[in-house]
Amino acid sequence: MPVEAPDRCAVQADLRSDPLWGTAFPSDTLLLVEQPGPWGRAGLLQSDFEPGVARRLIDGLDRRGIRLLTIRRPGRDHHRTHRRWAYVDCRSGRESSVWGSYRHDAELLELLDDGFAGHLTGGRADPEPLYLVCAHGTHDVCCAVRGRPVAAALEALRPGRVWECSHVGGDRFAANVLVAPSGLLYGSIPEDLGQELVRAVDEGRALPAHLRGRVGWPPEAQAALAGLLTAEPGLSFRVVQFGAAGVGADGPTDVELDVDGTRRIVRVHVGRSTPHQLTCQAGRSASVRTYRPVGVDA
Repeated sequence: MPVEAPDRCAVQADLRSDPLWGTAFPSDTLLLVEQPGPWGRAGLLQSDFEPGVARRLIDGLDRRGIRLLTIRRPGRDHHRTHRRWAYVDCRSGRESSVWGSYRHDAELLELLDDGFAGHLTGGRADPEPLYLVCAHGTHDVCCAVRGRPVAAALEALRPGRVWECSHVGGDRFAANVLVAPSGLLYGSIPEDLGQELVRAVDEGRALPAHLRGRVGWPPEAQAALAGLLTAEPGLSFRVVQFGAAGVGADGPTDVELDVDGTRRIVRVHVGRSTPHQLTCQAGRSASVRTYRPVGVDA
């Protein structure tokens, strides 16, 4: 890894030991759009993709609660005529990925016109895990400096299963890796952890020490999941379903999880961080909510 400037957000987050748990984004369905070449800070909107089409696509997806991630293969292949898209469902019990291809940007608007139904029926289902590594350097330089080496390392271990992707939030947790369709979002992944990560994915396990959360789950439940997996290392995340959680207030809250048909309660303390710089481009310091599991029932 290249020498990093000490004032970079990810370096400072490492020094502070910023808590990762409970920081995965709230969308549990994704549209991946392959767009080789450079991206601006706004991702697909600031690329070689037609901007008017990108705006209509993003607005349509937002109305449906679907998050768009721009993707490209590690190594920057700029010469694809047919690009790919994937609809990824990360909901518990519905995990799936379906791939299609497009040649002209406006073709992707057809996905919205039929509510994805026809395209998903005719698309190619893909049961194997995908590794989406945030390498969106124009959004935050830490994502490029840390993300690209991790993407390259994972590509060497799982050729063809790894994509660089646009912003997933939490720049200070670079390198960020989203494993799909399980929806497990990891942060602060070093380049040399690749082998351990792919082994865990192959075995259906999680790495709770680096787990930011499961996308789509409330942050308290994400932290509860990480706390439970830490307390019970042999437990598979796949048998854990979110039940219920307290809403919004700082302080202790009880999160109900269903573990293979058994109700479990994890107490999570919700607090506030001291103000600090959240991204390299942030103009001022800010405070964020933190989530810390403090107890798991017997």
